[in-house]
Amino acid sequence: MTISKELLDILVCPKCKGKIRLNDKEDGLICENCRLIYEIRDNIPVMLIDEAKKF
Repeated sequence: MTISKELLDILVCPKCKGKIRLNDKEDGLICENCRLIYEIRDNIPVMLIDEAKKF
């Protein structure tokens, strides 16, 4: 199961409030502005800045 389009439409990067998108593997959400990936665990996006990874 992947994240719904409706959820992706309302989620924003918690750091810059910019748009995010699903990565190719569909296991993370990418913020191009901050160059961060927010991991998806058990179909739940972990939108914590401290847990985001740089790419």
